Amino acid sequence: MAARKKILLVDDDDIIVNLLSHRLSGLYEVESTTNPRAALRLARAQRPDLVLCDIDMPGMSGGDLAYAMSREPALAGIPILYLTGIVSLEEVHDLDGMLGGRPGVSKQAPLPELIARIDALAH
Repeated sequence: MAARKKILLVDDDDIIVNLLSHRLSGLYEVESTTNPRAALRLARAQRPDLVLCDIDMPGMSGGDLAYAMSREPALAGIPILYLTGIVSLEEVHDLDGMLGGRPGVSKQAPLPELIARIDALAH
């Protein structure tokens, strides 16, 4: 049996973190945090296969986290999938699934779509 992919979920909203952790934990090993600054430490320690990250967070945005990860050789290759409530499901589709130059998904996306995006990016 293949090892489950490890996902680091980062969102400042406890409800989103709890909901997605619960929904994704049957398929993936999920580590989560509501503190984007802690996410960098967790990424270093856990070496996830993918970071699923909200864009708009206080103190450190998803873009800031992506930039910080890109500056560290050990983290630079970890794919980041932006998760956002700012852009609707239709708008993400209109943007060909790209948000700020990175793959993204709306928080409104159905679970099978989120899973498909994760599976396409996680290595």
